[in-house]
Amino acid sequence: MILLGILSTVAALAWLWRWLVRHEADVRNRWAELATHPRVTALRTRFAPQITFLQARLSPAGFLGLDLTIGAIILFGASWIFGKISEDVVTGDPLTAVDREIAMWLHLHATPTLTEALRFISLLASWPVVTGICLFMALYFVRERFRYHLLALLLTLPIGMLMNGMLKYAFHRSRPVWDDPILMIGSFSFPSGHAMAATLLYGFLAVFAVRKVRAWRWRVLAVLAAGLLIVLISFSRLYLGVHYLSDVLAGMAAGAAWLALCWIAVGALRRHRDQKPIL
Repeated sequence: MILLGILSTVAALAWLWRWLVRHEADVRNRWAELATHPRVTALRTRFAPQITFLQARLSPAGFLGLDLTIGAIILFGASWIFGKISEDVVTGDPLTAVDREIAMWLHLHATPTLTEALRFISLLASWPVVTGICLFMALYFVRERFRYHLLALLLTLPIGMLMNGMLKYAFHRSRPVWDDPILMIGSFSFPSGHAMAATLLYGFLAVFAVRKVRAWRWRVLAVLAAGLLIVLISFSRLYLGVHYLSDVLAGMAAGAAWLALCWIAVGALRRHRDQKPIL
């Protein structure tokens, strides 16, 4: 069942990518038709000042193609999700009961082949892999003189993972305990470091790819591939019995919030310096 779920997810994303690539013209045409519909035109005329304001806020000219407004929406939304999960964990709400049930079910249905596969997937968010990719990206940004991208990378990954360690220490949540554990880890559980690292790293790479690649199909592929990696890595931590569901959900939410905050900060800095008059 677990393997079927993973394969179904991969197949669904592959189908979605092929459909979006094949129907790019249809998607653009339908959007153009909707924009010229009489009712839409009337609304655009009526709310022209407000729409102009939104268009300015959502302009793709900002850093990494995401404006302050979109970054703020992601930041507040992800922060709210993290806050709700944290509240449930601290107060012992029903989410913690679901945590135990899912952890027990996965542990009872573990198989050697799937365990080895998910061990490998889990390594994609391990410290050596994350550090290696970060160093490669940093060298690339230095060579290409992408100083704002380099600043965003340094804020996103090193400081983001430092924040994860601080959150773990603040919540002091113990990991699942098993008589026959698949992995043995001694640190705290909440939020998941692997889930947060995957969200920060592969989310950053996906947005960077969207900005650098012009072809529609590769932009869509970058986003879907990053999302799939984040989900699979997070699930691997559940399956290996070292995290609860709330741990990985909180890790993804915290990672998304911190990533959005870095976009906002670096984007604001770039706009400020670009608009600063030269004396």
